Amino acid sequence: MPAAAPFLHDDFLLTTATARELYHRHAAPQPVFDYHCHLPPDEIAANRRFENLSQIWLAGDHYKWRALRANGVSEDLITGRATSDYDKFLAYARSVPQMVRNPLHHWSHLELRRYFGVDLLINETNAPKIWEAANARLATPALSVHGILTSSRVAVVCTTDDPADSLEHHVAIAKSGLTTRVYPTLRPDKVLLVHQPAVFNAWCDQLAACANVEVNSLAALLDALDRRHAFFHSLGGRLSDHGLEALPDTGCTEREATAIFAAARAGTAATTEQTARYTVFILLFLGRLDAKRGWTKQLHLGALRDNNARLGHRLGANAGTDSIGDFPQARGLSRYLDTLDAENALPKVVLYNLNPADNYLFATMAGNFQDGVTAGKIQFGSGWWFLDQREGMEWQLNALSQLGLLSRFVGMLTDSRSFLSYVRHEYFRRLLCALLGADVEAGLIPHDAALAGLVKDICYGNASRYFGLEVGGNFEAARSP
Repeated sequence: MPAAAPFLHDDFLLTTATARELYHRHAAPQPVFDYHCHLPPDEIAANRRFENLSQIWLAGDHYKWRALRANGVSEDLITGRATSDYDKFLAYARSVPQMVRNPLHHWSHLELRRYFGVDLLINETNAPKIWEAANARLATPALSVHGILTSSRVAVVCTTDDPADSLEHHVAIAKSGLTTRVYPTLRPDKVLLVHQPAVFNAWCDQLAACANVEVNSLAALLDALDRRHAFFHSLGGRLSDHGLEALPDTGCTEREATAIFAAARAGTAATTEQTARYTVFILLFLGRLDAKRGWTKQLHLGALRDNNARLGHRLGANAGTDSIGDFPQARGLSRYLDTLDAENALPKVVLYNLNPADNYLFATMAGNFQDGVTAGKIQFGSGWWFLDQREGMEWQLNALSQLGLLSRFVGMLTDSRSFLSYVRHEYFRRLLCALLGADVEAGLIPHDAALAGLVKDICYGNASRYFGLEVGGNFEAARSP
């Protein structure tokens, strides 16, 4: 029997000669344009140094939490405050061998290799050596937050920020000398919480303080949002984002929205129907702001969040108990995009679906609103959350290829809270080159100079042009290896 190839060798996932050429010559050298993530700006501003592997690898990583729970690991060894970092790491190391074919098995090994130079298999036996080697590397400047961003060749990071955030950390980052450019993304989810008056009113008060506007009417709320939008713009922000189950298929007049807002400010929770109507009104207003300032809007649709009440009571929101939802998407999304398009106020939009059953729905919806001026104006976004793994990314690439223009795709993002997640860009690039390489060798697409350009554009070039953000560092020279 021939010897098996070493695990995660240089040609990992690259099953054809053409794939290997495309990846090593054209994809791998590209910088990273991370246009959507949840990295904490305060840790970037402070250039955080992590004390140990558990802190940088496991804390806050819902993917890993879910896998540990599925493996029968006690919650105390996952999120427990009284448990040592080493015990949490050891619980994870014991569990990784049980994660074969889960993307965490690949990602975890890639993270150890790329950032810590550790090529051991992750298991209980190797855990002490891994812990010692990783912690030694973490003690060096190369594994500070700025060191990681620089070594990963990250040209742009777009964080996710509430309109009521002061953005003081972004101001500090801009003055820090960090090569990577870091920009805020406006994520105003709390403006929609009129069905939760306590949360909504506390947030309105925070917004009022930031915007220097007394938010005592709908008109004042819209003024405050416009002011904050302009402030984000002044710091280089050019993207907004919304996370919704689905866009409501309804309408709302200004008079109706005014009454709903006033009732919520007085402490009366909006009904389900009122919340839906108010949501549409606010999202149309924010879409017009994006168009006015030349921004890109991102719509993340389809998550069913916080399913487990037991863990919710213990840990609060974002406990790693979210899943794919089965919400109707087509009519509400169509109505929203069409309303803005009819007003000549439709900004560039990236659409992300969480249910893979909606892949063709989203890919064809994007095609309805291309304007013949901006190439790829409406994007069918990359595989998101539960779909940012091998199969999910292949499904997205195939649907986009069949129903739109793969050549105009803005590529991968991390959507992560972890500074080690840049291996996901490598993972995506390998999969992209594997798909294209297989097509070349099957005679389905030509192997010419245009193919190399397509790979470079999807990995970096399209995003660098599409989002209109200034990139950091001397990364452009690396685009043509």
